[in-house]
Amino acid sequence: MNPFVYSEHEIADNAKLTIIDIEDLNGDMRAVLDDNFILICEGKSCSSLSTVKKLVATLYASKNDTWIMGATAEFFLHLYITLSGFKQECLFLNLEEGSIKKGFDGYYSYNGDEWLMESKSGSINTEGISYANKVQLAMSDLEDKVMGKTRPGTGKVPNNPWRNAYSHASHYDVGTSDKIRNNIKTLSDDFTNGVYYSIEEFNTMPCGTIFLAGVWNPPRQDNVLSELQGIADKLKGKQIHAICVTHKSVDLFLDYIRQEV
Repeated sequence: MNPFVYSEHEIADNAKLTIIDIEDLNGDMRAVLDDNFILICEGKSCSSLSTVKKLVATLYASKNDTWIMGATAEFFLHLYITLSGFKQECLFLNLEEGSIKKGFDGYYSYNGDEWLMESKSGSINTEGISYANKVQLAMSDLEDKVMGKTRPGTGKVPNNPWRNAYSHASHYDVGTSDKIRNNIKTLSDDFTNGVYYSIEEFNTMPCGTIFLAGVWNPPRQDNVLSELQGIADKLKGKQIHAICVTHKSVDLFLDYIRQEV
């Protein structure tokens, strides 16, 4: 069951757009959250739902509003993408510290293909915010990571995103196939040795989420579609699946993770 309110559109020969509205977490959505929460956060973990919710709630309590917004946007993308039939080859929670994962925001597989996801989010109260801008930022971030682009003003290559992806894919509870693990390891070794690739060689998921600060007054979906059609030629990848999400409030998720099971 997929309880999301969404529409799908072709915006280029190799590019698809999904537009999602999240106004509330009704009974169906909460049931799906309960069924997938552990899988998204910890993979095939033996932990209980109440334990993992408590872990995430404790993590959230130590973070600022910007972090909470970004993590919440990322979580619901994981949920939607998983419900769409993709296999999550990573964990929402980082393996070594009290944080969400580093490197790529998401690494997925579908029918033998591998996909890279990046998520950017913000508040409707931010001046000049737009779905097109967030998706373009996600696209640029993916491209910079794959190309090993140096950080402005430092001349330093960023951390190896493939190394983190490999660590997650190698975790027993993720259940990634040897073929995918070996592919990621080759990419990680190449990055270490200064061998970089073009983003057009990978399937990409640039995603943008806007939070409405508690007042449900979403944009018309045809306006969001028009925004993304306007930047379709700037999206890059072998196959591209852009996702735009309108979310009423981070409080919906905060209430969920704080709720006793």
